[in-house]
Amino acid sequence: MKIAIYGSRHQDAYLDILRDFLLQLARENAEVVMHPKLYNYLIRCIPGAMASVRRVMEQLDCNVDLVLSIGGDGTFLRTVQWTDSRPLPILGVNTGHLGFLTAIGIDELPQLLDEYRAGAFISEQRSLLQVVEPQLPFCKYALNEITVAKDANASMIRACTHVDGHRLCDYRADGLIVATPTGSTAYAMSVGGPIIAPDTPAFVLAPIAAHSLSMRPLVVGDASRIDIEVQGRADRFRLSVDGRSVSLAMGTGISVVKAPYTVSVLRHRDRGFAAVLNSKLGWE
Repeated sequence: MKIAIYGSRHQDAYLDILRDFLLQLARENAEVVMHPKLYNYLIRCIPGAMASVRRVMEQLDCNVDLVLSIGGDGTFLRTVQWTDSRPLPILGVNTGHLGFLTAIGIDELPQLLDEYRAGAFISEQRSLLQVVEPQLPFCKYALNEITVAKDANASMIRACTHVDGHRLCDYRADGLIVATPTGSTAYAMSVGGPIIAPDTPAFVLAPIAAHSLSMRPLVVGDASRIDIEVQGRADRFRLSVDGRSVSLAMGTGISVVKAPYTVSVLRHRDRGFAAVLNSKLGWE
């Protein structure tokens, strides 16, 4: 079995669990590929457990049976970037807080291999967003959201928005979020956007601190092309793609479409979307 592991380096509380899991992989002759930041952290903390690690890769450029993301939702987003568009199944192991994207908790790691072989996990294909314009200095795909926002200490922006070539409105706000169904439980939810089931063919447009109460979140079909021209009094604004951001000149146009590929997210067969919402949001 070949497993790729990406993870947060803040795992001091879980080193015993990680040591036992890596030793288990070594006993089963599994081949492990690991991101260098996690490898450098673990080789210092638990050097005797690293025998199964065969390759250390800054960017995953090989096929594996399973990708493990150890951390929270932010770590999961970086894991997606690490896989570099490869159609690989990603399973999130939660050591963070909410962990909407994670399938199991870190305390369940000892049983992971047995459950995986027994077919306890199913794959969900999650859609992504793609920034068509402008060209970016980093990955142009987003599993959660793409955001345009004012720079720090600047006044609000005007996001002149068109959907499929038709004028929608000018969002006068601190920013505008374009989110996938996966991202609807992230930043978009915090500004009052709707929660959308992961398999819904839709995107959400959600303004951040809109100047007018009539500016409400909007759901559009995921076949839509969304064009945004940002205007404002400042010279620049920020464009963020799943947390990676760049400063752009005011007046720059942003074009967003559905990406040409999906991400395979593994979830436990017994924990559907409704159960996740109930657990993470404390619904009765």
